[in-house]
Amino acid sequence: MVKANQNKIFALLTVLRPYHWIKNTFVFAPLVFSGRFTQINMCLKTTLAFISFCMVSSAVYAINDICDRSEDRRHPMKRFRPVASGAIAPTLAVLLSMIFIILGLAIACFLNRFVFLVVLLYIFVNIAYSLALKRIAILDVLTISFGFVLRIICGGMAISVTPSYWLVLCTVMISIFLGFTKRRVELLAVNPEKNNTRPVLKDYSIAFLDQVISMVTGATIIAYALYTVDAHTQMVLGTRAMLLTLPFVIYGLLRYIYIIYHLKQGADPVETLIRDIPTIINLLLWVVTSLLVVKYGGKFDLFH
Repeated sequence: MVKANQNKIFALLTVLRPYHWIKNTFVFAPLVFSGRFTQINMCLKTTLAFISFCMVSSAVYAINDICDRSEDRRHPMKRFRPVASGAIAPTLAVLLSMIFIILGLAIACFLNRFVFLVVLLYIFVNIAYSLALKRIAILDVLTISFGFVLRIICGGMAISVTPSYWLVLCTVMISIFLGFTKRRVELLAVNPEKNNTRPVLKDYSIAFLDQVISMVTGATIIAYALYTVDAHTQMVLGTRAMLLTLPFVIYGLLRYIYIIYHLKQGADPVETLIRDIPTIINLLLWVVTSLLVVKYGGKFDLFH
C-alpha cells in the first residue's frame, strides 16, 4: 500500500515536471540586469512571479500530456509517461492542472494585474500550442520562444521594470536555437513516418534544421554582443563591462552544438543543463560575472 502511494506521488510529480521549472528562471532576468537584486522587496516579488510561472507551466505540461497520450504510447521513451502509460488517469491530470492554474493565477493577481494578464496569456498560448500550434512547422518553435519572452515580460512587470529590447531579442534567439536543435535530435532519434510520435517532424528535414541552427547561432551571439555594448545597457549599468560575459555565451552555444552534433545527445535541453558539467560550470561563471558587473562594473570600468 505504501509503495503504491509512493508510485502514485512519483507519477504525479512526473506529470508536473518540476525539473523543467529551471526554464522559469528567465523571470529573474529583469531583476538581475536592472541591478535591483539587492532589494529584498524586488527579490520577493520576482520570486512570487517565478512561483506563479512554475505553477502554470506544470499545469500546461499536464494538459500537453493529456493531449499527446495517444502519440506518446507509440514513442519508445514517452510511452512511460504517467498519462500515456495509464499510471495517472486523464481526469486526475485535468484536475491537477486546474488546481495549479488557479494557484498560479492567484499568485499573479496578488502581484498586480499586468502580471496576471501575462500569466493568463501564457496559459492560453500554451493550450493553443498543445491543441494545434505544435503541429505547424516553424510556428511550433516560435510559439515556445514566445513563452520565454512572456517570462521576461512577467519578471519586468513584477518589479515595474521595462526589459531591454536587446534582452528580449536575446531571449528570442536563444529559445529558437534550443527549439530547433531539439527538433533535430528528435528527427534523428525516431522515424516520423513510421512512429508518428510528433507529427510536425514530418515537415522538417536535417538539412533545413542545420541551416536554421547555423543562422540562429550567429544571430544569438551578435544580439548578445550588441546588448552588452548598447547605450541603454551602459546607461542602466554604468559600464560596458557586460562585454566580459560574451565569451561564456559563445562557449555555451558552441558546447551545446558539440553535444548535439558530436556526442549525439541533448534531446532535452534541461537535462543537458543539469547533467553536463562543462555547461553547468560555464553557466555559473556567466551568472557570477554578470552579477559582479551589474553590482560593481561602474566602479572598475575597463571599457571606455
